Amino acid sequence: MIITVTLNAAIDKTLAVPNFRLGRRHRSVEQTSMAGGKGVNVARALKSLGQPVIATGVAGGPTGTRLVEQLTEEAILNDFVRIREESRTSTAVVDPTSGEQTEINERGPAVSEGELELFVDKLSYLAKGAAVCVFSGSLPRGVEPGLYARLIEDMRRLGVTTVIDSEGEALRLAMRGEPTVVTPNEREAEELVGHEFAEEEDRLVATREMLELGAREAVMTLPTGCVALVGDGETRLHRVTLEPLETPVSAVGSGDAFLAGYVSARYAGESPEDCLRFGVACGAESTQHFGAGVLDPRRVERLLPDVELEVLAEPVLGPRG
Repeated sequence: MIITVTLNAAIDKTLAVPNFRLGRRHRSVEQTSMAGGKGVNVARALKSLGQPVIATGVAGGPTGTRLVEQLTEEAILNDFVRIREESRTSTAVVDPTSGEQTEINERGPAVSEGELELFVDKLSYLAKGAAVCVFSGSLPRGVEPGLYARLIEDMRRLGVTTVIDSEGEALRLAMRGEPTVVTPNEREAEELVGHEFAEEEDRLVATREMLELGAREAVMTLPTGCVALVGDGETRLHRVTLEPLETPVSAVGSGDAFLAGYVSARYAGESPEDCLRFGVACGAESTQHFGAGVLDPRRVERLLPDVELEVLAEPVLGPRG
């Protein structure tokens, strides 16, 4: 079983608005509303890929009720702790004429200490039958930023593989829990290691720096694929690329689809290289759909031969000044 944890779950609304400009009145030509939050998106994609997955986290108010009902309608197994405050709604505006997207995320509910402990107890129970636990997204208000580190340590003691995909202070502190894999995008990775990437070499160096911060393996997602320092026993540096697909519908949630593909292949016992290839193919295929975490496994398989993987020499780390 794979667990996905979403502590800031949401109802995600995506609008297609041609020629979107700030300060103007627009009409959408397409829209969708679905249960969301990064871990929920990962669970949706894992379900499409045929993997056993359960989505958990916290959900509150009518929005939380709607979120759980939508997951149930999609036949995605879920077990959320109900909280007093209202879960958030997030809105993404996609301009099909330019491919640009604008996201507005509400900050979400505050979670009390008692509500949080109920969730921790639930996660410990679910983990007894799990092989992988994916922690995704931001932390809600009222939750101390070191929570992910605490939960990762709990999972590690139970022998569960842990994957962390977050940002900011929550991600930085999560590294102290020594997650199995950390999977930031480029912007999140820059913030994590503390410097911007001016060239390709900087990205490669950052993968090693993420291991020095505590992760056992590191995957940095990029618009064209990823760079990753992964391996069975001995880690190796990889660059994985796929030419962007023509006429993408929406890139919203493509990183979550990548993560689902990577975790799916890893859960199935595939090699580190095949896990990366499959993740990149899933992320790319998801851009052909309207809605986060939506993908077609048959089309993913057709993309796999086009995914290119290189094994690279690791850069030498030097002092930064």
